[in-house]
Amino acid sequence: MTVAVSLIGDPIPVTIHPDGLKGLLGVPDAAKGLVIFAHGSGSGRLSPRNNHVARGLREAGLATLLIDLLTPAEEQERANIFDMALLASRLMDATEWADRLPELAALPIGYFGASTGAGAALLAASRADGRIAAVVSRGGRPDLAGSAALALVRAPTLLIVGGRDLPVIDLNRTAQRHLHVENKLVIVPGATHLFEEPGTLDQVIDHAARWFLSHFIQRNGDDRHVSRTSRFS
Repeated sequence: MTVAVSLIGDPIPVTIHPDGLKGLLGVPDAAKGLVIFAHGSGSGRLSPRNNHVARGLREAGLATLLIDLLTPAEEQERANIFDMALLASRLMDATEWADRLPELAALPIGYFGASTGAGAALLAASRADGRIAAVVSRGGRPDLAGSAALALVRAPTLLIVGGRDLPVIDLNRTAQRHLHVENKLVIVPGATHLFEEPGTLDQVIDHAARWFLSHFIQRNGDDRHVSRTSRFS
């Protein structure tokens, strides 16, 4: 079908096969890259916080794909929420899905992982053979990817943590020691784990947008785009 994707309007629903995962795809005009979201435990494509971040990234010129990494039936099994291998495989399926769409295939891809989703994002990036151009973690648990996987990540990685989220700050600093790629830890003053304090989530958007844009431009230059009117299956 043919749909019109506005710059900051509502994203369109998509289904990602083979597992029938539900997603929301938003593509601004002249998008400079695609950011695929990996949500934390108990969250999904309708997460208010990640949708707020996604809207901000679209305003910065980045396409966004928010997906449920588990089917409704799989979500009933709590162990699946922390199954990093399963979640990473679903993230890789979404990446392959995007690569098969002519409108998106030319775009560099980045992962945005929140909470436990950061572990899945980094594990997937470690297996992506250089396809992923950048990773951003928000209040994340990069340690869940495992030290061996972190050592294999080739995508420049930004770790954003709230200044009042002390245990997670320590976990991110430990994860940094295992990363052998460009990486940076940004601590947002006054923010707790969910970045619920006024203005803190907007700081996440600013940091993430700059990170993605700078590394997307390094990867493919600033001359690739997708049409405002595209066909998505």
